[in-house]
Amino acid sequence: MTRPTAHHRPHHRPGHLALNAFLMSSGHHEASWRLPESAPDATGHDIAHLTRLARTAEEGRFDSVFLADGPGLQGDVGRRPSGTLDPLVVLTALAGATERIGLVATASTTYNSPYNLARRFASIDHVSAGRAGWNVVTTAGPDIARNFGLDAQPAHAERYARAAEFLEVAFKLWDSWEDDAIVADKAAGVWADSAKIHPPEHVGRYFSVAGALTVPRSPQGRPLIVQAGSSQDGKDLAARYAEAVFTAHQTLGDAQAFYRDLKDRTVAAGRSADDLRILPGIVPVIGSTEAEARAAERDLDELILPEYARRQLARTLRLQPDDLPLDRELPADLPDEDEIEGARSRYTLIVQLARRERLTVRQLIGRLGGGRGHRTFAGTPEQVADTLQEWYDAEAADGFNIMPAVLPSGLEQFTEHVLPILRERGLFRTEYTGTTLREHYGLERPANRYAAAAVGA
Repeated sequence: MTRPTAHHRPHHRPGHLALNAFLMSSGHHEASWRLPESAPDATGHDIAHLTRLARTAEEGRFDSVFLADGPGLQGDVGRRPSGTLDPLVVLTALAGATERIGLVATASTTYNSPYNLARRFASIDHVSAGRAGWNVVTTAGPDIARNFGLDAQPAHAERYARAAEFLEVAFKLWDSWEDDAIVADKAAGVWADSAKIHPPEHVGRYFSVAGALTVPRSPQGRPLIVQAGSSQDGKDLAARYAEAVFTAHQTLGDAQAFYRDLKDRTVAAGRSADDLRILPGIVPVIGSTEAEARAAERDLDELILPEYARRQLARTLRLQPDDLPLDRELPADLPDEDEIEGARSRYTLIVQLARRERLTVRQLIGRLGGGRGHRTFAGTPEQVADTLQEWYDAEAADGFNIMPAVLPSGLEQFTEHVLPILRERGLFRTEYTGTTLREHYGLERPANRYAAAAVGA
């Protein structure tokens, strides 16, 4: 591949890639825990392991680290390390163990209330001095619904309508204190100006929230809002509210089409295209030679247990495992995306990948084992840097969600060998220049709606 040159980069975006380190137990490849190098404590519930990873990412000057989450035990615990701590508790611990790197965690709008979640994220933004980010998800899956007393998960469209109102309420709560509400006038005996406290008094279809937040306005104004759904409803939600989007694409063309579509939707929603950072996921497997990298990838794929993986694939496709013979292609009569009430965009990506490349079920399981539908790439540090730059220059990405196949070694390799190449090309920072997550991503601190209204009055 011919390496693109830096001077061809568009100039309407920040001057460097946005890079997020997606931390997941022993790594994103489902068999990573079986490698001899994998430590028994390399799990999602070992805080020492997670702290080491966050510090490694901060040493590399990543914009942020990210913890995924779901309020239910997912899949078969026999398949890979399972069980995770509450990510908001983990972010609080990581805030004390790091100094500059952004801290992003998933939390569901389907199984939380706006007041509690807004309060927790505002608290983390204070504790971390402005480094908090919230990955907003609507949470699919009937098993999770039953954990919350529901017989079935809410419909896809209803989950997204609830998410939109949830965010509207959260924004009101984060603005319920103006920035200068605290006056601490000892002589007058006035600690805060009550005229600058604004209870939302919200009454809507899903929520009724009266009072102001217990937490003063946080360093970033509000946490950075991240979104990861790529269905039509997901893209509409992102266009209205998100400031960063984590997404999955297998081809450059698909990534470019998604990028253009989402930027256009963002403008149509009354925002600037520059208000949104789009970060596709990539699972790099790095070797000193391409052959070494491909051998490492093969070693991982050979450790996948097909029966576990077939059961997981069957759940995703709403089939029975017996419907998926390992050495045959997917059945012809699969449900349409509109019939899927779960993770629609991921369902479509998996089916399109299998159809496009005419993969057998066994081959598809191997392709999904590295990143659950995210793009995997095995190569040298130079080749990894080349593919990141190619997608960035082609306006398929503003940055990337880096998902090492094996942790901690994959993150260490990326930091030690790929980042120096990106820096040489002027694509990534050498040092942090800001202190907040918004500053890392090149995003403005939002004005308080009530203060702005008063100025405009």
